[in-house]
Amino acid sequence: MSRVAVRKPIARVATLEAPTGLYSIARILPSGRSLLVGFGLILGAIALYAGARVTSLFAVQQVEVQGAPPRVAGRVEEALGSLAGTSLPSVDAADIDRALAGLPDVQAIDFDRAYPRTLRVTVVAERPVAVLRRGADAWLISERGRVLRGLPGARPALLPRIWVARLAAPRDGSILTEIEAREPALALGVVLAAHPTLVVRIRDARAQDGEINLVLRSGTEIRLGSSHDLALKLAAARQTLAELETSGEGYVDVSVPERPVSGVESQVSG
Repeated sequence: MSRVAVRKPIARVATLEAPTGLYSIARILPSGRSLLVGFGLILGAIALYAGARVTSLFAVQQVEVQGAPPRVAGRVEEALGSLAGTSLPSVDAADIDRALAGLPDVQAIDFDRAYPRTLRVTVVAERPVAVLRRGADAWLISERGRVLRGLPGARPALLPRIWVARLAAPRDGSILTEIEAREPALALGVVLAAHPTLVVRIRDARAQDGEINLVLRSGTEIRLGSSHDLALKLAAARQTLAELETSGEGYVDVSVPERPVSGVESQVSG
């Protein structure tokens, strides 16, 4: 009797492959342990910064002043001495502004913390451009028309004079509001910015009936007219000044800068 072999069924299990993208995401995402370490470092840094703000670890011990003339730098350094012992990370612009509020010589400041204990301050100083005169009284004026200080004694010989008949005594740090004082000061500020060497050649600056006149030490007068387009008017005046000054007193009228007029008869007395 013959035998027939019976084949046993083979069980097969289907397997599904995960999309390739899931493995990529898994490799990118940090592990739970990495997250804990990262959060720990962040919290530690925050705690260290908070501690530095209230401890003497980074207390201000030195102030470095940059960008200002020696006289102004000395005043700034002295005023910022009030911040000595303050935590360097806690010093901000408001603290510095308060410390320098009484210094009219300072136009603007920037600062940097040089760890561990140095406060570095960069100063933009006001630039003196004229001496304002009212009889025997005198004040030093900046290019922005700011009153820097009174001058009870010696006055800078090379700065132009602005003469006014009547003027309430201005406060140090205030901005001139009277036209006869403010307009000449602002005009001299334009001269200082555009032609610095010309400032020392100017003897007087005046404003009358809406017109500004500059009188050189040689006696030559520059008639600027209104305060509009001063830089353009000064550029026009410089083209004829050298030739005119060799002939003695005269004037250059650049109130219309496209058509400058010059002559040898001055309207300025004394």
